[in-house]
Amino acid sequence: MGAEFVALSLSPILIGICVAVACALPGNFLLLRRQALIGDAISHVVLPGIVVAFLVTGVVATVPMLLGAAAAAVIAVLAIDAIRRLGRIEAGAAMGVVFTAMFAGGVLLLEQSDTSSVHLDVEHALFGNLESLIWLDATGWASLIDPAALATIPVELPRMALALVLICGFLFLFWRPLSLSTFDEGYAQGMGIPTSPLGLALVVVSAIAAVAAFDAVGSIIVIAMFICPPAAARMMTNRLGHQVAWSAGFAALAAVLGYVLAGYGPMWIGAGGSVSAAGMIATVSGLILSVAAMVGPHRTPNS
Repeated sequence: MGAEFVALSLSPILIGICVAVACALPGNFLLLRRQALIGDAISHVVLPGIVVAFLVTGVVATVPMLLGAAAAAVIAVLAIDAIRRLGRIEAGAAMGVVFTAMFAGGVLLLEQSDTSSVHLDVEHALFGNLESLIWLDATGWASLIDPAALATIPVELPRMALALVLICGFLFLFWRPLSLSTFDEGYAQGMGIPTSPLGLALVVVSAIAAVAAFDAVGSIIVIAMFICPPAAARMMTNRLGHQVAWSAGFAALAAVLGYVLAGYGPMWIGAGGSVSAAGMIATVSGLILSVAAMVGPHRTPNS
C-alpha cells in the first residue's frame, strides 16, 4: 500500500501543495491591495507565450515555455498599465480586456497549430495534467532517500518547490516594506520605500508562481489559489502574519482534499471513474472560502 501511494499519489499531492501555497502567499498581498484579479490575468496570459514558445522551438520543453510564458506575463503587465493610464479606465477593466484578449489569442493559436503529437491543447491549458505526474520508479518510502529514484521524480515537483522557495524568500526579505506599502502607500513613500518597483516585483513573483504551475495544473487551480485561500484567511484574522499562515494552511488542505476527492469521491457515492484533480482542488478551495464566510470571526465588512 505504501509503495503504491508513493508511486502514484505522493508526487501529484506534493506538486498540488506547492502550487497552491506558492500562489496563495503572494495572493494575500494582491488581495489586500485590491489587485486580486492580477493573478487571474497572469494565469490566462501565459497561454499565448507557451504556445508561441512551442511554435518557435517545435518541442514541449520547460525552459523555452517558461521564458515564453514569462515574456507574455511581462507584456500583459505593461499592456494593463498602458491601458489604465492612457485610457484612464479602472484597473480591473484594463486587466479584464488584456487577459481575455490574450487568452483568446492563445486558444486560437492552439486550435490552428499542429499539437497532435504533444500534450498541449486547450484542456491541458485549463486543467493541466496533475493526475499523470506519477513517480513510476518509486518502490516505497525508501525511494525518498534513494538518489537513483529521486533522479526520475517528475520535473514539475522540483520546479514548483524551487518556485515556492523563491516566493518565500522574497516575502521574508521584503516583508516590512510590503506590509507598509500594502496598508498605507503614502506613509511608505514618505519613509523612502520605492512602492512602485515593489508593487511590480510582487506582480513578477506572482507571475513566477503562475508560470511554474501552468504546465502541471493549468489555469484553473492558479486562479482559485490566488484568491480563495487568502480571502478565506482574511476572514479568520486581522493580523497579516496570521493571515498568510492561514492562507498557506487552507491552500495545502484544498490541495490534499481535492486530490483525494477527485480520485475516490465518485467511488464513495457509487459512481465510476474519477474527476479532474485540478477542478476538484479549485472546488474545495471555494468550499473552504464559503465555510470561512459563514463561521470566520472577521467575516463582517467592518471587522
